[in-house]
Amino acid sequence: MQQPPIIKVENLVKKYDQFEAVKGLSFEVKEGEIFGLLGPNGAGKTTTLEIIETLRDKTSGKITVNGWDIDTHPQEIKKIIGVQLQAAGYYPNLNLKQVIALFAGLYNREVDTMALLASVNLTDKAKNKFKELSGGQKQRFSIATTLVNNPKIIFLDEPTTGLDPQARRNLWDLIKQLRDQGATVVITTHYLDEAEVLCDRVAIVDSGNIIAIDSPDGLIDKLLEKGFVKPKPTKGANLEDVFLELTGKDLREA
Repeated sequence: MQQPPIIKVENLVKKYDQFEAVKGLSFEVKEGEIFGLLGPNGAGKTTTLEIIETLRDKTSGKITVNGWDIDTHPQEIKKIIGVQLQAAGYYPNLNLKQVIALFAGLYNREVDTMALLASVNLTDKAKNKFKELSGGQKQRFSIATTLVNNPKIIFLDEPTTGLDPQARRNLWDLIKQLRDQGATVVITTHYLDEAEVLCDRVAIVDSGNIIAIDSPDGLIDKLLEKGFVKPKPTKGANLEDVFLELTGKDLREA
């Protein structure tokens, strides 16, 4: 028997006055997968995520998360999801241990703070303030805060934007580790190589509509079946491979 989807979106519409940002989106996310929402700026990706996260009202449509209807059980949904915050979401004068403790108090949970920081390789920064971290460290800590309530579903909105190649690869490993531990991860990204490496399936969104949905390999195979040929043959490596080979793949953060 096929397992029901952990997220089901049916005919989702979001309007702002006369502007229709999301135009009848429908898709499902399977439990335990990394699912990517891809598309250009203004496509409706972030709006869709915020509606699923119960942070923004929808105009019409139906959404269920872990079997709960978003209209009737938003509090139940909030208990099982983790949402990545931006930098503005953290208190500037608290160190990382104190921020984790604050989040644990909000969820009324007991958390092993150092173990949580160890899971994102930040134990040595436990007494540092968020503003003192490097870009990669900030992103890893942001993910750590999403794990305080041991969520079944984790939402990451462009988690590696602005990171150097080592930090990006390190974060990829962390995201795959979360999936391997049983979490479902929903991610948006503008880096298509990132989506190809991380995502089990992706939906491509344009102008508020889903125009394709499949595994990355499936979408690539469909394009090749149409006779697509790259205008320039690809080499067996790229400039990022050169960079990582020369500088090493280990994080080097102050």
